[in-house]
Amino acid sequence: MAKKWQRMAVASRKRVSWPRPVTDEGHFVVYTTDGKRFMIPLTYLKMDIFRELLRLAEEEFGIGASGPITLPCDSSLMEYIISMIQKHVAKDLENALIASLSSCRYSSLVEHQQQISQQLLFISSF
Repeated sequence: MAKKWQRMAVASRKRVSWPRPVTDEGHFVVYTTDGKRFMIPLTYLKMDIFRELLRLAEEEFGIGASGPITLPCDSSLMEYIISMIQKHVAKDLENALIASLSSCRYSSLVEHQQQISQQLLFISSF
């Protein structure tokens, strides 16, 4: 009788199922202030621009043990940054963007992102 109860108990237990991976191997996930999700290659962590974005995110939002990393920029600026990295733009252009990001806090970043993007697009057109 005990064996029968034991088998019934085992059969009635909820099975643990692991969810699918949230990211591909070699990537990490970040979110922008407008809620868009980006899967970023780990190699981008070597880039000064990403280090600066992570520093600003820590300064603005703090570091939480749980929950996603939110970067202090919107999705259009994030897409622009990723395209810059993929195109291997000149280091001085990357430094100009870093200086623009570093010189202002989150609130002014949100207000001036279009202006920064326009300036960088103008500079990159040369």
